[in-house]
Amino acid sequence: MQLDIYFVDAFTDNIFSGNPAAVIFTDLDDKSTMQKISAENNLSETAFVNLSDNNLIRWFSPIKEVDLCGHATLASAYIYFNYLDKKAESICFNSASGELIVNKKDKFLQLDFPKDEFQLTNDINSVASAIGVTPIQTYKGTINLMAVYEKEEDILKLSPDYEKVIGLDGQGLIVTAPGFHCDFVSRYFCPKYGINEDPVTGSAHTTLIPYWSERLNKNLLTAKQISKRGGDLFCENADNRVLIGGSAVLYMKGIIEID
Repeated sequence: MQLDIYFVDAFTDNIFSGNPAAVIFTDLDDKSTMQKISAENNLSETAFVNLSDNNLIRWFSPIKEVDLCGHATLASAYIYFNYLDKKAESICFNSASGELIVNKKDKFLQLDFPKDEFQLTNDINSVASAIGVTPIQTYKGTINLMAVYEKEEDILKLSPDYEKVIGLDGQGLIVTAPGFHCDFVSRYFCPKYGINEDPVTGSAHTTLIPYWSERLNKNLLTAKQISKRGGDLFCENADNRVLIGGSAVLYMKGIIEID
């Protein structure tokens, strides 16, 4: 069996930055094989898209399947628009998190994702112990724990103890603060899924966007994920959805050979 595979850097205009994702369009439905391919790729996510099954999209980290992934969805849409259907202006993927629409915009692609619901929690001390800097507030969303800090410098100087991060509530930990040159910045740690730090995390912005929209009293926001690779996001807070815009660029195309 041969499978075409694309490596795409998402939420960036330039290769070697943003978040790399692998994308495979296939009718393969063997979860074990998908997981082995994802482990071999060793990227934060590999997306498998089955166009013949109602555009079903599935995402795998190196160690397990995940329910929602933004950057690999963006990467999948980029490949679809540029290599499979150049006339298309939008695509609707079906996923474990429901319908996910991606639309072409003038300068980027825009993800239409479900908005997270989150509540204030008392995890300040446990977060401080895990990453070395005390947040001012913590929140628990449907998937992740989120810690809010006073300023961008706090986010830059974090020094996570990943074993302690594994012990925190939620799939992963979002950390965020107001930005110097954008509305807000963030980082994301997810060692439970084999990803110590994710370079740019679209799904985390389902929590970040409604939080910062309410706090800043604005619906259009600019964001940066200030990991080592970094990434830029153009965000909109809608009624019960969030719109997450970003660019993507192809790094490599190859063929997987499986006996």
